[in-house]
Amino acid sequence: MQTSRRSLFVLAAGAVLAGSLHAQAWPSKPVRLVVPFPAGGGTDIIAREVANKMTASGYTFIIDNRPGSGGNLGVDAAAKAAGDGYTFVLGQTSNLAINPSLYAKLPYDPLKDLAPVSLVASAPLVIVTGADSPYKTLADVVAAARAKPGSINYATSGNGTVAHLAAESFQKTAGIKLTHVPYKGAAQGATDVMSGQVQLYVSSIPTLIGHVKSGKMRPIAVTSPKRADDLPQVPAIAESYKGFEAVTWFGIAGPASLPKDVVAKFNADINKALKDADLQKKLGDQGADVAGSTPDQFAKLIRDDIGRWGKIVKESGAKVD
Repeated sequence: MQTSRRSLFVLAAGAVLAGSLHAQAWPSKPVRLVVPFPAGGGTDIIAREVANKMTASGYTFIIDNRPGSGGNLGVDAAAKAAGDGYTFVLGQTSNLAINPSLYAKLPYDPLKDLAPVSLVASAPLVIVTGADSPYKTLADVVAAARAKPGSINYATSGNGTVAHLAAESFQKTAGIKLTHVPYKGAAQGATDVMSGQVQLYVSSIPTLIGHVKSGKMRPIAVTSPKRADDLPQVPAIAESYKGFEAVTWFGIAGPASLPKDVVAKFNADINKALKDADLQKKLGDQGADVAGSTPDQFAKLIRDDIGRWGKIVKESGAKVD
């Protein structure tokens, strides 16, 4: 009997130790990071830069691009994944804070179905024209739009995106009417603006900065409260329309059932990576500002922005079925 009890004790202690070692060993295999937009866009670039930097901390990532439905497909895939710490999503303002008000039926609830891990970066939007466009300043656009309402088209990567709602908010502020041309991704919209088929493009700086630096697009305004560090020659809309601001942020979240110790470790390692000067420069070169956080701070940002953008969605009348 004593031998049996001793054996059971040893087995139990071994199980506890094994469980502890398993927890300490996380991650013991590649981590899937879902990007809910096509490869090559701003969200994808940020995901890959952060993932590459975190290899120094023992992580191996599989970037899983799952575009569609304004980012909802990718976020939903992560929300419904097993809570074992091996599936996360790099969400952003549109699919975590705007879509709850924009879509009549959202397949996930960002406040209930996701565990926020860390904010990663933020970026202002930029309004650009083609290099051969007659519009050289924001004042040129406003004057032309007032002279002939609806005659100027502007492209975004979709209905209800931060870019779309920021442009709607600007039209209200400036008292003008533009015509929205939504695309399903960044590439085709950029092509059409550079060719002159569409007059303006509104998107995050990371998405368009390559075209701006190559001279194929002309930036005319940014949506941050002040000028962007990487585009210091481009005025902020707030310089002409006081108080105007619209930025997009990017953050990592996982299924709501994630173990707290996994969330804590991943958060610590993400924030460690974000302090790296090389990563800060790479994200800065893409027009993004590093913005780490605690899980609670990121959760609060999501809650607050759901309320903020919800009001703008209502005022704009934007809806997606």
